[in-house]
Amino acid sequence: MSQTTLNVRMDEEVKKGLEKFCYEVGLNVSVAVNMFAKAVVREQRLPFEVALNVPNEETRRAIDDVANRRGLSRPFNSVAELMESLNADD
Repeated sequence: MSQTTLNVRMDEEVKKGLEKFCYEVGLNVSVAVNMFAKAVVREQRLPFEVALNVPNEETRRAIDDVANRRGLSRPFNSVAELMESLNADD
């Protein structure tokens, strides 16, 4: 199998951290990058989740309700008081 070179630009601190991690687990950066690339090709996806930390619509509504003080309960002084309120027939 022929080989080729891949040049990657990254933050210097990230590179140092990657090199340190690879050393500690007995690899070098080239082997780690090859492992990553082979996993991507084999699985046809990134081998980790990539997601924005964006709340869904229900959570956004709940955040908006709290921010605008809608639908909040009164404060309780004890668990017993809370349970009494939860079990009360409204």
